[in-house]
Amino acid sequence: MSINEYTPAPNFIRSIIAEDLRTNKNDGRVITRFPPEPNGYLHIGHAKSICLNFGLAAENKGRCHLRFDDTNPTKEDVEYTESIQRDVKWLGFDWGEHLYYASDYFEQLYQYAVELIKAGKAYVCDLTPDEVRAYRGTLTEPGKESPYRNRSVEENLDLFARMRAGEFPDGSRVLRAKIDMASPNLNMRDPVIYRILRVPHHRTGDKWCIYPMYDFAHPLSDAIEEITHSICTLEFEDHRPLYDWFLDQLETPGRPQQIEFARLNLTYTVMSKRKLLQLVKEGHVTGWDDPRMPTIAGFRRRGYTPEAIRDFCERIGVAKSNSTVDIALLEHCLREDLNKRAPRVMAVLRPLKVVIDNYPAGQVEELEAVNNPEDPQAGTRKIPFSKVIYIERDDFMEDPPKKFYRLAPGREVRLRYGYFIKCTEVVKDEKTGEVLEVHCTYDPATRGGSAPDGRKVKATLHWVSAEESLEAEVRLYDHLFNRENPDDVEEGKTFLDYLNPNSLEVLTSCRIEPSLATARPGDKFQFERLGYFCVDPDSTPEKLVFNRSVSLRDTWAKIAQQQTEG
Repeated sequence: MSINEYTPAPNFIRSIIAEDLRTNKNDGRVITRFPPEPNGYLHIGHAKSICLNFGLAAENKGRCHLRFDDTNPTKEDVEYTESIQRDVKWLGFDWGEHLYYASDYFEQLYQYAVELIKAGKAYVCDLTPDEVRAYRGTLTEPGKESPYRNRSVEENLDLFARMRAGEFPDGSRVLRAKIDMASPNLNMRDPVIYRILRVPHHRTGDKWCIYPMYDFAHPLSDAIEEITHSICTLEFEDHRPLYDWFLDQLETPGRPQQIEFARLNLTYTVMSKRKLLQLVKEGHVTGWDDPRMPTIAGFRRRGYTPEAIRDFCERIGVAKSNSTVDIALLEHCLREDLNKRAPRVMAVLRPLKVVIDNYPAGQVEELEAVNNPEDPQAGTRKIPFSKVIYIERDDFMEDPPKKFYRLAPGREVRLRYGYFIKCTEVVKDEKTGEVLEVHCTYDPATRGGSAPDGRKVKATLHWVSAEESLEAEVRLYDHLFNRENPDDVEEGKTFLDYLNPNSLEVLTSCRIEPSLATARPGDKFQFERLGYFCVDPDSTPEKLVFNRSVSLRDTWAKIAQQQTEG
């Protein structure tokens, strides 16, 4: 089933929105938002949020805003802003004219803070960061009030204005909300809402030396944009009382409702931006778009399609409790999509030379090959056949075990779209014993892959013509980690101890059929019998470079079948 044939599955968020529409809450409007922090590249977990927010808006004839929560200039960069926009559009979503930044609201947020001070709901605190933490208390013990908590409104207004004017050193003062230091929810114990930070902002430059905290900027930015449903991941559930508290204290254009859902966790993967940044900075991967990374950029480079990722996000659904999804399901979604769209071609990754002794020297004939049996409109192509061809080295054994049905001395096999060939001789290196080439004969009557006399063979091999084939580099990717949950570390270890040393194998002497000469970066193919591959951006007309997107073996389909049969 294609993703376009899906009827959106019911979930608790869809039910909330349906009830809001039934009761005409928010005057029948549905406005969602995707609010990334521009401090890294988006990963597959963000893809779930993107699909959910933009999807819910589209289903209900609403709109979804893209808003950058750029309140921490120490970690933010234009590179991340640009990559996020590129990724959202690649996934198939468009925010139209509704692109916003929290920094658009810095003046308005400052004025909201002033209103809190005037209402006696915020104060300037001189405690050091360590003292603030110490005064906060624990999960079992209440916090202790700051000695600066009862400053007058006038003093707080004066100090806050001077904080903005740059009179005080970084970290020397903060503005805190005055809520309840005995609250069982630690987020409500007079949280910091502004800090002094002399760092140029990528959009506002040196205009500001104080910046709002995320928990303050986020609900108010939602309210300014009149967001109706502020959908976020489960770790923000404990922050919801604070989210609502700010909205209760201030008059804002809108009153959004925060709704939490379970974030996406994937096997053999880490999702922490901090850990992903560490992988990049320490050179464990080649960059944010390394095909082993769980970033959207990494999946795109590896050859994933937006349709496959959207399909995956719809299939895993939306839940209220955290769980981990088997990465095999994501791979299954990609296979299903590429099976329908990817042209079939022949490539030999580890070439073994085969000489067909009774084939005319110098002759090259063209055989007809099907481009995609799943797509009747895909047509056919011509592939050259000649006296010398390459097959996979693994498709030949000099002394095969009982259940090995491929080429061996005295054995006959079928060449895909070609002829039956029979092995007659093996040429080996005298010193090492390595097989250098195999000699065969062919049966001219078997062109197209069948014998007039009805004899059968047990194996069909892919191949390429030695003279006409092109050289290519092929990169075989596996999971970046060899542990199902690399975040679950043993004592004395870190997640880096579970890096898979075999996550990348580079093959530099592969041979591919000549029809691939015009392949361009991003083009996707099924290498017959080998898997799905994508042309890498490193590719040049002189030497093509392919990434393996996914193998042909579908673990998830087997698991699903076993569960059904069980």
